[in-house]
Amino acid sequence: MNRRMTPKKSHEHWDLRIRPNSPLFDLHLRDVWNYRDLLALLVRRDFVSFYKQTILGPVWFFLQPLLTTVMYVFIFGRLAGLSTDGLPQPLFYLTGIVAWNYFAECLTKTSSVFRDNANIFGKVYFPRLIMPLSIVASNLVRFAVQFLLLICMLAYYAIFEGFRIEVNAYLLLLPVMIFIMAILGLGSGMIISALTTKYRDLAFLVTFGVQLLMYATPVIYPLSTASPSVKGIIAANPMTPVLEGIRLGLLGKGDMSAASLAYALVSSLVILFSGIIVFNRVEKTFIDSV
Repeated sequence: MNRRMTPKKSHEHWDLRIRPNSPLFDLHLRDVWNYRDLLALLVRRDFVSFYKQTILGPVWFFLQPLLTTVMYVFIFGRLAGLSTDGLPQPLFYLTGIVAWNYFAECLTKTSSVFRDNANIFGKVYFPRLIMPLSIVASNLVRFAVQFLLLICMLAYYAIFEGFRIEVNAYLLLLPVMIFIMAILGLGSGMIISALTTKYRDLAFLVTFGVQLLMYATPVIYPLSTASPSVKGIIAANPMTPVLEGIRLGLLGKGDMSAASLAYALVSSLVILFSGIIVFNRVEKTFIDSV
């Protein structure tokens, strides 16, 4: 009696799979999650290597915002006489500096991620989105350290200078405002990074452009002092509600509403979504042009 032989199903694991072109809106977020250990490793590398060969080491985390605050107090507070909305000048400027530094670092470092990591991208595979995400996460550690410095200065003014702390419910929105800064810097940086693979001139304009953008953001002045003719333009900057909201939550003064914060969140999400799409499109072919 003949028995029909049925072949056993083999469960083979393939290291390389040839797949058709992915849809435009496939963001490959599952691949990023699978490589989360690599993300943690890159964050640690960025944090350790940045100050590894410096004399003062992590002390620069504190020195940089402090020295910048001193210069702002002297130039914009004493010489220019810009209003700080009745707040102590060091507190006002340090609040803006800490928040702006986080956004600016995320933007500038992410904007050169293709150029800076071309050698690694050409040798080994991993989700390219890991690199800009590691920049945002490592800068978050730096932001946390500098924010602690801000809290210490706030405590000093409250104890020794008699400054009345008016912490309010807006402080509960701080995680949302940090999230807005992170995704805005990440999305904008990825768009610029994708464009610089073909247009190298953009790489030279990023640092200069970020400095100019700071003056279009209420870092050294409160939004309430802006003239009506330019106030709408300044308010259109998604970073404006964030800075005003942080000051409102910590110092009790700031021009932020629920509508302005919602606008900043929605516009930042749109920029992030666009940045991921452009980044994923370019990362497949950028090695030929970098």
